[in-house]
Amino acid sequence: MRYSSPIVFLFIASVASASGDASVGVSDTMEERVKACTICHDNKDRVGRDAYYPRIAGKPAGYLFNQIRNFRDGKRHYQPMAILLENMSDEYMQEIAYYFSSLKLPYPPPERISIHPEETKLADTLIHLGDPRRDIPACKACHGEALMGTEPFIPGLLGLSHTYISAQFGSWRNGGLMRGQSPNCMSEIAKQLTDEETNAIAKWLAIQPASGKPSPSNALSSKLIKRCSSIGSSNTYTLTTQSTLSASGQQQILGAYLARAGNCKGCHTAKNGDPFAGGKQMYTSFGTFITPNITPDKETGIGLWSKEDFWKALHWGEARDGRMLYPSFPYPEYTKVTRQDADAIFAYLMSLSPVSKLTPSSNIFFPYNLKPLLYAWRKLYFKEGVYEPDKSKSKEWNRGAYLAQGLGHCSACHSSRNLLGASQEEKLLGKKMTGVNWYAPSLISRLEAGSGELEIEEITELLLSGITKRAVASGHMATVIKQSLQFLSHEDIHAIAIYLKSIGSENSDVVSAASFPIISKDIRRNLTQGGKLYKKHCEDCHQPTGKGIPSIYPSLAGNRSVTMASPLNTIRSVMYGGFPPTTSGNLQPYGMPPFQQILRDEEIALVVSYIRNTWGNRSSMVREIDVDRSRNGKY
Repeated sequence: MRYSSPIVFLFIASVASASGDASVGVSDTMEERVKACTICHDNKDRVGRDAYYPRIAGKPAGYLFNQIRNFRDGKRHYQPMAILLENMSDEYMQEIAYYFSSLKLPYPPPERISIHPEETKLADTLIHLGDPRRDIPACKACHGEALMGTEPFIPGLLGLSHTYISAQFGSWRNGGLMRGQSPNCMSEIAKQLTDEETNAIAKWLAIQPASGKPSPSNALSSKLIKRCSSIGSSNTYTLTTQSTLSASGQQQILGAYLARAGNCKGCHTAKNGDPFAGGKQMYTSFGTFITPNITPDKETGIGLWSKEDFWKALHWGEARDGRMLYPSFPYPEYTKVTRQDADAIFAYLMSLSPVSKLTPSSNIFFPYNLKPLLYAWRKLYFKEGVYEPDKSKSKEWNRGAYLAQGLGHCSACHSSRNLLGASQEEKLLGKKMTGVNWYAPSLISRLEAGSGELEIEEITELLLSGITKRAVASGHMATVIKQSLQFLSHEDIHAIAIYLKSIGSENSDVVSAASFPIISKDIRRNLTQGGKLYKKHCEDCHQPTGKGIPSIYPSLAGNRSVTMASPLNTIRSVMYGGFPPTTSGNLQPYGMPPFQQILRDEEIALVVSYIRNTWGNRSSMVREIDVDRSRNGKY
């Protein structure tokens, strides 16, 4: 019954392996960093296996920023883009937008398609005059006199294919994977145009040569500026720094810090929602839990709660009205938080601006929705109690243990569970995370993510910046670093590192993946095919030796994340790619391209099997069905 997602170590290379090929140079350029983008978006529009990839070079920077931000925040709906950009900051997105905007690549020649004179007349009228009767503005009124766009938010219409323009009209009108944010002026306009009109416009634009420059922003009328959603949302393009410590007083400041440590905002903020206003859906094998509003709104939030009410929720798992809370809210871990820290968090939350937002009820499956079962679960498995320091350990060790076991709630993800979702042991032996389909590796096993062989400073660096010379955080670990850990003090992260190294030095019963003693003819054939795919798609970054580039592209040789029993994280990394978290220690991370739209499931299985069994790696083979199950959450 978990939905939390704290520490998940992915791509941690074995200490015994080489830490990367430092002799191989990687250019410190944006071109190198955005390879994850240019694998799909090259110098011209093209049709992929499951999507259309438009040319983005030369488009206005503000427009590009709005688009990629909307993909990340769920205003535009395309899963591969959302996953790729999940842990990227607005500042880095802005730099990427500027980079692509500055590229001056030649446009493709006009399409050679036939267009009837009546279609030409119809398109010419709508493009240059619009239709005031239906409140449809002329295309050039927004997209510039030359139809090459209006700086910095509106793109050009020339140099695009007829297919792409038609598809865009269809998405604006009918919705779909690539539909834009709502409400949107283009959606309103597209719904008023007939199929004949949209087809005529698409043809006319496609046969025009792309020439000229974008119009300046002052060319737009005040009416269109007010109507256009791209410009209406442009205030987010000019980024401002806003202090998260808006409350006065030491208690509120401490509470803000502790709320960061517990990543309260990460769980209690819906996609594109108001901070702390709840509504985020947490998918588990017991049902879908909806996080509540914890702003001080008196009707829909916790505005009527007292410090005692908040303490009961955090420490006892009991709501203000006496209801027992499901442990999807990690009170089995939060019970270790001290009363002083709980009061500070409450003081901070009560200092926030109230948000009136009623969140829907959770959808809990039968029989887990039966209250007697919840009471029985608490009786059997819930152990109340504030963290008790271990007197045989140092002050730093105890501080790290307090944060990791309490507010950090590491065991919510890294502890194996029984059929009722209860932790089966206190050791962090790892488990598959329900609902999000990642594997949270063991934090004590040297075969997985145990830190016993790592230096404390290296662990500290990874938790603060998301990357070291030998390791990079991805998946849900990257999210936690971006949202929470990077904002903690160096002293607290150092303490957590001491604790993790200590428990990582313990022995565990986690076994390695089943390997084959003899390489059969079939296995050798599969590894050869996987090697060819690796050479074509992976070798440029991860090197022929599999050693990668320190602090940029992780080593695959000797990488425990690659060779551990579950191949799930490696499969998903190949499928979806991504960027490490944008942090103060890694402001411009290098990205990994997603390959799900390029490689078939069989090919992904072959290349993952290859990297699990090359350069001294030894692990089980991956099958096509494993890739399919990883996509559908059934692995």
